[in-house]
Order: sequence, then structure tokens, then C-alpha cells
Amino acid sequence: MPFDGIVTRAVTEELKKQLIPGKITRIHQPTDTELTLTIRSQGTNHTLLFSIHPTYARFHVTNDKYINPETPSMFCMVLRKYLAGAIIDSIDQLGLERIITFSIQTRNEIGDIANHKLVLELMGKHSNIMLIDEEKNHILDSMKHISLAKNRHRTILPGAQYLLPPTQNKANPLLIHGEELIRKLDFNAGMLDKQIVQTLEGFSPTIAKEIIARSELGKPETYAEKFSEIQSLLLQHHYEPTIYKNKREDFHVIPLTAFHGEKVTFDTANEMLDQFFSGKAERDRVKQQAKDLFKFIRNEKEKNERKLKKHRQTLKKAENANQYQKMGELLTANMHLVSIGDTEVTVIDYYDPDQIEFTIQLQTNKTPSENAQSFFKKYQKLKTSRQVIEIEIEKTISEINYLDQLLQQIDVASEEDIEEIREELREEGYLKHKSKQKKKANNQRKPKLETYESSDGTLILVGKNNKQNEYLTTKLAFRDEIWLHTKDIPGSHVVIRSKDPSETTIIEAAKLAAYFSKSRSSSSVPVDYTKVRHVKKPNGAKPGYVTYEQQKTVFVTPETSILALKK
Repeated sequence: MPFDGIVTRAVTEELKKQLIPGKITRIHQPTDTELTLTIRSQGTNHTLLFSIHPTYARFHVTNDKYINPETPSMFCMVLRKYLAGAIIDSIDQLGLERIITFSIQTRNEIGDIANHKLVLELMGKHSNIMLIDEEKNHILDSMKHISLAKNRHRTILPGAQYLLPPTQNKANPLLIHGEELIRKLDFNAGMLDKQIVQTLEGFSPTIAKEIIARSELGKPETYAEKFSEIQSLLLQHHYEPTIYKNKREDFHVIPLTAFHGEKVTFDTANEMLDQFFSGKAERDRVKQQAKDLFKFIRNEKEKNERKLKKHRQTLKKAENANQYQKMGELLTANMHLVSIGDTEVTVIDYYDPDQIEFTIQLQTNKTPSENAQSFFKKYQKLKTSRQVIEIEIEKTISEINYLDQLLQQIDVASEEDIEEIREELREEGYLKHKSKQKKKANNQRKPKLETYESSDGTLILVGKNNKQNEYLTTKLAFRDEIWLHTKDIPGSHVVIRSKDPSETTIIEAAKLAAYFSKSRSSSSVPVDYTKVRHVKKPNGAKPGYVTYEQQKTVFVTPETSILALKK
């Protein structure tokens, strides 16, 4: 994912045209690493995303919707204090480095014009966003605070002077000539791609390898020529934003001629980045938000699995109950052969067809009658225990299946879904309740379902957690509509909003059911479908649990491409 200096240049140039002049109307910080600014420019609102995520560090205009915390962070409050209603005057990139400065003009408390800079540094795990007082050049605040103990080169704390990161003394690719680049490379040392990255600022390994792929081995002059081709594209602002799909996804704004696979092109770099990072970044946000929830459910599942193991061990012992009954009856029938103090007695086993001899071990401190009664008591105890254990085993297996289903739902959940899963766990007694007011608000809110449209235009609804599943199946769906679920596999409830859907629609809905199930990565997944009227929820059953009948089964392979049906 090379969000390098070249991609940064393309995004910066697009934002200059799109956002200048622009008024900052809203400021939010959805997570510890993300910031969104709503900017009003040219009669349109744009959401500008900044991310300093160690893996997904970037900035671009986005169409994604973010869930903001109820209480804003201190950094967010500082930005609102200084930048709310401010005007963005310019957006500048430092050479071809991934350092971008937003020059912003606003008015202070007494109405005088004040100039500030919002500086974004994209440097992997060292990425940061800083608000700078332009006149004094000191930091008003930053998303990450870095003390001298953490970084001996510079301090990033409120009140400190803003200093640029230490220079790496690389050449600016916009100013250097191809022949000069060749002179800086050692063709005998090999690893030319790394040499190019270490020589040119803003060049990622992806672009370095592209130069090598375009060049001829053993002909240094061709390297100069191919570098000049890429330099010309940059100077002419000629970009081709493209997502490349093969074994993994990648992107760039410079054509990667050596790539073989599927290519998806975009009109702008911002659109490309929004498409590329949307699902990946959301999954990471969900993973962070649900980290404690996932750990809690996993621990509960493991606790129940240990309980199930103990129950089965107890049940195995209880299976010997009939043996104690037999010994008690044989001893009673042969009481005349036993005396007090005997350690054992051998009798004829009349339960056995062959009438073989059977030896019974006795307790020497008990009479023959007491020994017989002891066997009968053990029999009754184990018999009763077996009945209880069988019920407990059934309950424990049901609990494990329920928790397993929750883990699957977290795996496919969006940010909004996570809170619904939390609320379900509160209602089921696993987690403590929030205040009554919040609890009432959550109960009144209708679950939001995933909506898809099949190839022939039929509506398909998908529930991604138990609250959504129950609402979809028991309240929203009509009795003659078609209901789908993976066969004996935790997954989503899916409803086709048609009484007589086409075979194509059934297959597409089945693929959605398979995709939003525990078997997402499998092939030939069995999916049952039937009319909603044949789906029932047993009394007292866990949320999302249903039984159904009169089903048919289709086998499908879940594919990411099925998500293109989303409305």
C-alpha cells in the first residue's frame, strides 16, 4: 500500500482545486488515529479524513460515515477552539515528502486575524497531526505527544517549537535529471530498487521496481530514460489512479506496467483511496472497538468448553449406574453366601446368558445387607446425576453455539453493529446495563439492516447480529417471503423480499448468507432456504436462534464480489 510522496502529490493537487477556499464547519475525532473535517467549498460539503494509523496513514476526501464518541478528545476540542469556522487558504506539500501543511486563517477572541497551520506528517508509526501557531511557530497541540525521552531529535508537545523531521538528504525527483540519478546508483552492488528508494525522496519500492521493470538489464541509459518518463508524468500532473488486484490489492497513481491482474481505474486519487481503504480501515476500527468484547466472549466460550468436558467425564462415570444396580441385586439374591468381614463374594451372574461367575468387592466394615444398600444408593445417585448432567450438557452446548455465533457476528460487524451486540449481552445478563435512559433509547431504536439488490432488481435484506436477525425474521419479513441461512453453520439471517424469486436471486442471496457466516473462506457452503412462515423461534431460546422446516438446500461459494449488490 504505497501511500508515497507521489500519491501525496496527486491528492494534494486535487484538494487544492476542490477545497480552496474552504470553510471548516465541523471537526470530529472518531478514533485515536483519525480526524475528520467537514469543509464547505464551492457550494458543497466535503469530508476530509486524516489518519495517522501505523498501517493506514493517509489523507483524502471520503464518503464513509464515521461514528463519533460522545465526549470529544482534548485534541479535538483544541482544534474546534482554533479552527471552527476558519478558512483554508492553501495546501502545500514539502517537496515530494509526505509532509502536508494546511494554512488556515481565522479570528481570535478579540476579532483579530490569526493564522494557523495544520501539519500532517505521514511517516508510518511515527505519523502525527499538529496544530501550529504560524506567528510564533509553536505547537498548540498534536494528536500524539512525543517527549524528548521518546525522540531525541525533536519534542512534539503543546508550547514546543515546531521543527521539521530530520532530513534524509535525498534528491527531489522533480528537480534531478535522469543522468544524475544514474551517477548516484552503483549497478555493481545490485538491489537497485533499494538504491533508488534511498536516493529519491517520495519514491516507494513500488515505483522503484516499476522503473526497473521498464528498463533493460545491463543498460544504465534505459534507467535514466524510464525515470524521466515517470518524472514527466509528475511534472505534467498526469495521473492514472488505479487499484490493482491479484493475490493482494495495491494502488498507485502512476501506471504499473509490470502488473498482471485485474485493474480498477478511478477519475481521482481521492476516489481511489476512499475505495481502497474503506473496508480495510473500518475492519481495523471495528477490531479495536470490539477487542474487549471479543476477548470476553472468547473467554466465556472457553469456560463453557471446560465445563462441557467435565460434564462428559461425569456422564461417563454415570454410565456405570446399571452396574451398581446389578451388584446390589446379585448380592441380595446371594446374601446367604456372605459373612461380615468378607472382602468379596463370587456369585453366578444370572443377567449373563452364559451364567458366568461374577465377583463383587465388599466393604469389610459393613454387613451384607448394608453392602447391598450401598450399591443401590450409588445406583440411584448416578441415575439422578446422569439425568441432570444430560440436561446440563445440552444447555452448555447451546451456550457454546450462541457464543460461537457472537464471535462470527463480530467478525463481520460494522461499527454500528458492535454496540447492538453489546446491548444484547447486557440484556442476556453477560454485561452490566447502562443507565436506564440509555437503555430505553437503545430498546426504541430499530436495528439497521444491510440492503442488497439482486441482478434482477429484487430486494435482499441481511441481518449481521442477533438483534438484526430477530427483527428481520420475526417482525419485518412477510410470511411468504424467502428466508435463508447457512446449514448448521453460524451466520446471518437473509430474507428475499419476494414470494417467488428467480433462481438467480436465490443463488445471490445464498452467496450473501454464506459470505456473512463462519464459512466465509470455504467453498461449496450449504445454504438452506424456506418460506418465512416455516421459521419459528422456540420459547426461551437465545436471541437469533430459530428452527425451520420444509427447506431446500443450495451449495454456493462465497465471493467478495457479491458485496457489489449493496444498495
